[in-house]
Amino acid sequence: MADNAEAAEAAANPFGPTLHRVIEAMRRGDILFAFGVVALLVALILPMPTWLLDISLAFSLTFAVMILMTSIFIEKPMEFSSFPTVLLMATLLRLALNLASTRLILAHGHEGTGGAGKVIQAFSGFVMSGSFIIGIIVFAILVIVNFVVITKGSTRIAEVAARFTLDAMPGKQMAIDADLSSGLIDEPGARKRRAELEGESSFFGAMDGASKFVRGDAVAGLMITFINVIGGMIIGMAQQGLSFSQAAEFYTKLTVGDGLVTQIPALIVSTAAGMLVTKAGLQEATEKAMFGQLAGYPKALGMSSFLLVAVSLLPDMPMLPFIGLALITGGAAYLVDRTERRRLADVEAKAAQTPTQPVAEEPIATALKLDNVRLELGYGLLSMISNPRGQKLTDQIKALRRALASEMGFVMPSVRIQDNMQLPANVYVVYVKEVEAGRGDLRPSMLLVMDPRGEEITLPGEKTKEPTFNLPAVWIDPTNREEALFRGYTVVDPSTIITTHLTEVIKDHMPDLLSYAETQKLLDELDKENQKMVADLIPSQITMGGLQRVLQNLLQERVSIRDLSSILEGVGEAASHSRNVMIMTEHVRTRLARQISDANTNSQAYIPLVTLSPEWEQAFIEALQGTGEERQLVMAPSRLQDFIAKTRQTFERFAMQGETPVLLTSPTVRPYVRSIVERFRPTTVVMSQSEIHPKAKIKTMGQI
Repeated sequence: MADNAEAAEAAANPFGPTLHRVIEAMRRGDILFAFGVVALLVALILPMPTWLLDISLAFSLTFAVMILMTSIFIEKPMEFSSFPTVLLMATLLRLALNLASTRLILAHGHEGTGGAGKVIQAFSGFVMSGSFIIGIIVFAILVIVNFVVITKGSTRIAEVAARFTLDAMPGKQMAIDADLSSGLIDEPGARKRRAELEGESSFFGAMDGASKFVRGDAVAGLMITFINVIGGMIIGMAQQGLSFSQAAEFYTKLTVGDGLVTQIPALIVSTAAGMLVTKAGLQEATEKAMFGQLAGYPKALGMSSFLLVAVSLLPDMPMLPFIGLALITGGAAYLVDRTERRRLADVEAKAAQTPTQPVAEEPIATALKLDNVRLELGYGLLSMISNPRGQKLTDQIKALRRALASEMGFVMPSVRIQDNMQLPANVYVVYVKEVEAGRGDLRPSMLLVMDPRGEEITLPGEKTKEPTFNLPAVWIDPTNREEALFRGYTVVDPSTIITTHLTEVIKDHMPDLLSYAETQKLLDELDKENQKMVADLIPSQITMGGLQRVLQNLLQERVSIRDLSSILEGVGEAASHSRNVMIMTEHVRTRLARQISDANTNSQAYIPLVTLSPEWEQAFIEALQGTGEERQLVMAPSRLQDFIAKTRQTFERFAMQGETPVLLTSPTVRPYVRSIVERFRPTTVVMSQSEIHPKAKIKTMGQI
């Protein structure tokens, strides 16, 4: 039944479904906008009747006034962020109407001033006062005002605003990161502010380019007017048989009228563009800012009134206009002054009635708060915060945190980045718990080159020392990058240098950064299957502080604590026969033998070893005194110096050969040997025989 009713309705009104589809399409803004753009392009090709041209010219004028009013009443330029697109559409509309009116003028100009429509006829008669010479002069003045004054000034302001906005982006982004690190804003607020900052930069960049539309429109208006006058007179005299005076009167009036009817909207839109770009420093509507600041100083109004009276007394000067304006400005000065005095009196009265309250001091906790990791940059390095040509420094630090968590099982604390104007321009400093842990001097526009073979670098540049490992290096121009890579050099950019240095600093200070709270957080993030083991261990067999010390001992020697379940199992086994943290750590290292062996296996798939001779093993065992937790190494200083000298000599010899072997000892003396070696070679790995996994391949390189 329903299908029959629909069929009957369609038969009665065959245009009903089509009309319905058209209405539904017009309700969609994207379809309507696309249709309008296509209509403009069609107007550039097909002729337009006079009635449609009149409607289109009226719409162009209305559209320009709407743009101007919107620019006046908005408070921030970003509220009209679509202005560059609107400006393009307004310019395209005027050019399409110019072309349509040109066709009508050249085709029907011989019929009189009404040949191109009523709107152009009205402008050619009313605005031009019936004289095409007056119209030409008015048109020329409008073009000069638009092109030379408003458009040129708007373009310059847009260029400067775009450049300054881009230059200020690193500092603004760093301020957002600093507020986020200090807790003043949350992550959604930071994302919103970053989006606003990016939108502001894109807007002023687009305005810099969009202002060229207005300049091009003014130039096109001049050329179209010239072509219409010359072409119309040729057509009128050659084809329509008009005399020179008749052709000049008809075609010049029509052309200048057409120029005025399109140039006035262009002037309005140019004024709107100038108003929008000059609003960049205002935080309120234009009229509030202008009247509030221009008429807010009674002294300025009083002096203006005095000068107007003085001008009115000059000989042959009409007195009435100047005296009238002097009275207005003088009265305004009196009213503003009286209003300001009343406001100040009210403020003083309220202050007298309000009891004085002591100034709230900043909580002492804020002064005690430490930044776990802080990176301070000189002003010359701020551009690395938002590097448009490469990866941002902040993105690299985020990747570093994820890499450390994956490699070491250690959650690196957030890095607070801030500028320090007291530092030299190209210097950065890394602080760990407010203590300087590293610094470097960079060249932000250059690349650092190092030779992995240790040979002298022959490329032209500035010789320096790589800040992380203090290796010889050279700063080169980026144009020499391909040559450096071809020669086998290592090439790094300044952001990577900072990230590498920060990585080494964090790895050196991981034990200090693993706090009690961080240890608790690691346990809380264990999966449910291991929570029962945590409950059995803590605090019955080991305290949270004891577990923290075990993890710190592992991190001290850069052993990953990511396999926390195995570490807890090892702690549980060791706690059954000893509560000594060092003994627990050594037992855990034994449980992690596979991991430690794999971490020290070189590219040839074996562990290079330097063993401790039996004589030194015996010397260390004999030097151990005490039992349990009181056990300590007591060795004569001369023997220690002899051991240090031989160890340094052996490892330096292998380093010259490009080898980084592991020092192998017995399990009993390993922690004591390590405590000595870390003082002069902290990166040297010391392993015990029980930490060599049975399936690991080893190769003995030498002996101490």
